[in-house]
Amino acid sequence: MTESDGKPDPGRAASEPQYADRVYRSVPGVISGVMLLAVAGWLIIDAVLSGTGRTPWIALACAPVFGLPVVAYTLRPAVLANDRRLLVRNPFRTVSAPWAAVEGLRAGYSVELFAGGKKYQVWAVPVSLRARKKAGRAAARAAAGGDPRASLTSSLTNPLRSGKAGEGDPTKAWSDQVVTTLQEIAERNAAKPEAAGEVTVRWCWWIIAPAVAGLITLITLIAAT
Repeated sequence: MTESDGKPDPGRAASEPQYADRVYRSVPGVISGVMLLAVAGWLIIDAVLSGTGRTPWIALACAPVFGLPVVAYTLRPAVLANDRRLLVRNPFRTVSAPWAAVEGLRAGYSVELFAGGKKYQVWAVPVSLRARKKAGRAAARAAAGGDPRASLTSSLTNPLRSGKAGEGDPTKAWSDQVVTTLQEIAERNAAKPEAAGEVTVRWCWWIIAPAVAGLITLITLIAAT
């Protein structure tokens, strides 16, 4: 197992069973983040190489102010689930909830996790009203006599892993499928001894601290011009 920063957890014995993580994240979010970082990197490098006066320094100060929030909101969010716990990696903090502490998940206008008496947003699984409308139309067609294209559409567009119960259903939006799958995992594992424990929250200081430092530096450079 690993902690939220990806480093091995030294507190666990080597003989402890390992649990494979199922990872859910927004592929469009990752793609948009990579594109934004590429454009920003090109602009910053150009400003550093061709700028005069304080321009190169201002460009360098902009790098963490812009780049780190983009990483936080697009590349970092993910949901990792195994037989022991649910780990929700949001932009600025990571929530680790053993299944015994998970009270439920809800997909309204956003996906929400209820655990340990608190509510947490799940950034990695965005809710798309457009996808829900599309799924609703597919459900209506299926109810009216079946849709022969449903299985093909599911295999081409559904980012969930195939072959799992409750997944690959074209009559449900992706976010709703993820919530259903996670609820099934919670019900199946909540009573296991290894799934007991308390909810823990860790702040992502490696993003917060450099971004704040860069913002202070940027303000100082602009004020000095």
